Amino acid sequence: MSLIAQLKERSGSQCELCTSTENLKVYEVPPVSTGGMDGSLLGCEVCIDQIENPDTTDTNHWRCLNDSMWSEHEVVKAVAWRMLSRLKSEGWTQDLLDMMYLDDETLKWAKATGEGEEAGEKIVHRDVNGVVLQAGDSVVLVKDLKVKGSSMVAKQGTAVRRISLDRENAEYIEGKVGAQQIVIITKYVKKL
Repeated sequence: MSLIAQLKERSGSQCELCTSTENLKVYEVPPVSTGGMDGSLLGCEVCIDQIENPDTTDTNHWRCLNDSMWSEHEVVKAVAWRMLSRLKSEGWTQDLLDMMYLDDETLKWAKATGEGEEAGEKIVHRDVNGVVLQAGDSVVLVKDLKVKGSSMVAKQGTAVRRISLDRENAEYIEGKVGAQQIVIITKYVKKL
């Protein structure tokens, strides 16, 4: 059974965040380490677009989190926490955050994208051109890089998809080159 079929069965063929039944697709929640059922949710086009593009966020659309934050699935709760944290300047979201319970592992995952941190606290990752990098972005290498601990050389022009960000250092990102997960210095990549 395909992942989308499993997610449709789990969700009753509706968005796991807002319960819409239109334009549903799989959303792998960054930073993805496992993917699959535990790392993905079934989301509608509106929810996924607003998650990925904070500038398009419609506060009233996210009142649906009042229900979805109680999901039995950790992946849904993690995304609900992120969106409530993004909207915490709204009065109603803080009340929901105060009621919400996430176990330590899920809370760590929810915080992994930096959602909920004050602007001054966030570590900002920038590529060689100064463009801000987000978890899940795709980048391309701007020079050949020797991979420490192996004989592999990652060639200039190699695309690295679905990067994850180092939470403690703005110069480091992680991504897969071939089958190997490597740490890359941000000054050697350009966002696609």
